[in-house]
Amino acid sequence: MKKIEIMGCGYIGLPTAIIAAKHGIEVTGVDINPSVVELTNRGKLHIVEPGMEEYLQEVVKNGQLKASLKPEVCEAYFMVVPTPFKGNHEPDISYVEAATRSVLPLLKAGDLYVIESTSPIGTTEKMRDLIYGERPELRDKIYIAYCPERVLPGNVIYELVHNDRVIGGMDEKSTDKAIDFYSRFVQGTLHRTHARTAEMCKLTENSSRDVQIAFANELSLICDKAGINVWELISLANKHPRVNILQPGCGVGGHCIAVDPYFITADFPMESKIIADAREINNYKAFWCAEKVQNEMLKFELQHHRKPVIAMMGLAFKPNIDDLRESPAKYITTKVMQSCGNADILVVEPNVQEHKVFKLTGYREAYERADIVVMLVAHDEFKTLPWTDRKVILDFCGIYKK
Repeated sequence: MKKIEIMGCGYIGLPTAIIAAKHGIEVTGVDINPSVVELTNRGKLHIVEPGMEEYLQEVVKNGQLKASLKPEVCEAYFMVVPTPFKGNHEPDISYVEAATRSVLPLLKAGDLYVIESTSPIGTTEKMRDLIYGERPELRDKIYIAYCPERVLPGNVIYELVHNDRVIGGMDEKSTDKAIDFYSRFVQGTLHRTHARTAEMCKLTENSSRDVQIAFANELSLICDKAGINVWELISLANKHPRVNILQPGCGVGGHCIAVDPYFITADFPMESKIIADAREINNYKAFWCAEKVQNEMLKFELQHHRKPVIAMMGLAFKPNIDDLRESPAKYITTKVMQSCGNADILVVEPNVQEHKVFKLTGYREAYERADIVVMLVAHDEFKTLPWTDRKVILDFCGIYKK
């Protein structure tokens, strides 16, 4: 397999394209955003991912990777596009369908078609039926699989290569074909299964994480009411040889852990009670954090007879990245700004140069000027800022663990 196409050059698609190209595969990355295509072809990364831009420049320069607005004939096609919500947290696979339709005229016997996008159970089967419905001559002549990624933003270069992967073909030959591709650059174990199980596996992994985080966030609510330091409590509880409680935060964000559980609860509402409750807890935590900030603002105004200056520290959904998708920090900042009256709100996100909604302030300036410092995301830059009793510090992400 010499030439492949990645449909979608976002946080997963572009790194996948770069890593595949670096391992000798000719890659075309397709995106509907002209700016993304233009930047990629200039060797400029439009996302924040340590070390990735140097790789991009290398593979663009040697001709292994190019970006395009339109797909072209290849030997394998990978759908790595968003799967947003519609209605009441119901998964929307229209982007996957649109990407599939765009490559339909190009498919030929022997090609590999793979979905990497997070998908509800049965999506791969639906796309198979779409392909065969429009191109019946291809029935049983192409290879179809679902192969989700398992990567952590900020460590994608390592994890795309070294993590295990689940390879779910529609049949054994499709699994073989997909394994043949991924083994070109994946050093982790490639685990064989069926497409439907692979779809559920991705949703299960992130739902499990969501439930575990919900336990930590629920503990933080209890400890706040009980006057107990939740960070100390979790540290002590984790001394037990069979206990491993995660760290609480201001909610859960991103396009995996905060989204994937809904793909299960939408299809299996009666059977997914714990999963649904965890989503409620993690969503409520962000609302609770916003209320805590609003209460501190009122207390400050009563004590000092003026509006406070408030620093909202972080917008990303996790530390040291620029990804704001489903970010609880962004939600909290928006809620605080909506209720602040004339208070001076300083919004900080060191990994983003500018934002179309928020006017951004440097983190040191915001910290120095603020009466109330709200730590929302544990970016490395924030860890250099000292604790002081001269300010009200609300630490929702455990920077100071006080």
